[in-house]
Amino acid sequence: MSTNWQRRAATRPRAVEATALALLFALTAGGVAFTRTVMPVTPALWPGVALSAVACAALLRRRDRPLQVLTATLMCIMGLGVLGYLLTPGVMGPLLVAQYAVSVRASRRTTRNSALTAAAGMIVAGLFLSSFYDSLILAIVNPAAWVLLSAVFGSYVRVRREYALARAEHAAREREEEARHRVFQERMRIARELHDVVAHHLTLADAQASTAAHFARTDPKKAFEIVVNLPESTAAALRELKAAVGLLRQDTDPGDDLSPAPGLEQVPDLVDGCAAAGLQVTVTTQGQPSPLTPVIDLTAYRILQEALTNVTKHAATRTAQVRLAYTRRFLTMTVTNDTPTDRPTAAPRSGGFGLFNMRERATAVGGTFHAAHHPQGGFKVTCTLPLTSDDGSPTP
Repeated sequence: MSTNWQRRAATRPRAVEATALALLFALTAGGVAFTRTVMPVTPALWPGVALSAVACAALLRRRDRPLQVLTATLMCIMGLGVLGYLLTPGVMGPLLVAQYAVSVRASRRTTRNSALTAAAGMIVAGLFLSSFYDSLILAIVNPAAWVLLSAVFGSYVRVRREYALARAEHAAREREEEARHRVFQERMRIARELHDVVAHHLTLADAQASTAAHFARTDPKKAFEIVVNLPESTAAALRELKAAVGLLRQDTDPGDDLSPAPGLEQVPDLVDGCAAAGLQVTVTTQGQPSPLTPVIDLTAYRILQEALTNVTKHAATRTAQVRLAYTRRFLTMTVTNDTPTDRPTAAPRSGGFGLFNMRERATAVGGTFHAAHHPQGGFKVTCTLPLTSDDGSPTP
């Protein structure tokens, strides 16, 4: 029932406003009639009713001109005091509503000054103009107190509204910051995927092309075999690049059959690709291999892929060793390229994102990452990834 009344009130604001002012006028006119019966000297009825009607009618502009409406209602209520009416809350209804409207919409300073002015007007009306002299509390204190109480209540409502507005704005800013943070994280994730795909496959393709050019004169048959295998590397790059770019597609786009995210099951293909580029990779496994979650599986593959890409680009040797050590709770991957002591170790080029991406991937899943030059020469990358979830239970 209350919901229906609320809906009707929301759709008919003018009718609600007129009804409220009519009820207020009835309350004020009733207060005037009641006060007239208890006063020692009976004041004139119709002038009091007319002043009440003017005060209630002035409240129609209380939202856009609150101070002017307060002045008009104050004059009307003081006029009732001049006529000899006792200023009770029923008689002062229009003034209290006008003071509340000022307190809700105006500043604190304006509210304070208007409340003190209205209270002073009530004191003047009660002290010098009222014929009810046997009780100063009813004639002076009571009217002023009701005006100040209305101002305090309006100020409280204004503060509550300002607080609610500030909380809404703060919540909106937090949502915007969270949205920007999520967009940034997604962009970083896509950037890592694109970097890994482009850096690895294009490095292998570049190495194959350089090797083919080297053997073009001395061993044309070997060069031809390398060139024949070159499209496989570029095709793999295109496939993974399409899968990575597919992350940018909207949900409303037609669903393309994107290949699943790579994992450690594709390590043999990764080794074959490195071999085609002239890098011989040896993979050894220690411990019992455990099933990996898709996130851990993809992270391990990407780190291994990036480490071998760095060996292909920067190492002075054409061999690399990969060790996968499984324990009950961790997977430790080690990629090492040993450089003979009589050959200088090529330092990784500055300005790249390979080591940064590998470290970021490892720490994102709760693992550790370490990369440094090997004491016996070469470069060594060690990464430890957890095989258990946050609550300590084994991964499925």
